[in-house]
Amino acid sequence: MGAAVVPIVVFTAFWGVVGIVLPFVVPKGPNRGIFQVVLMLTAATCWLFWLCCYMAQMNPLIGPRLSKHTILLMAREWGNPITN
Repeated sequence: MGAAVVPIVVFTAFWGVVGIVLPFVVPKGPNRGIFQVVLMLTAATCWLFWLCCYMAQMNPLIGPRLSKHTILLMAREWGNPITN
């Protein structure tokens, strides 16, 4: 399973709006700079976390641990019997 283009484009666009567009529409005030930085850092870290989680699902490092009995049962049910 490879990466699909649609989710990457959608989430990149969403977090791009949050981190690039929204800081320009923050109302003026004494904490405007802080709000802008918070929006940019939030967008960057959330996008990076989402990307890492998405990519980890493409090639999982661990899988289910099955007993020998379960493997033999699955092989028999799926039409590929394994002989002992």
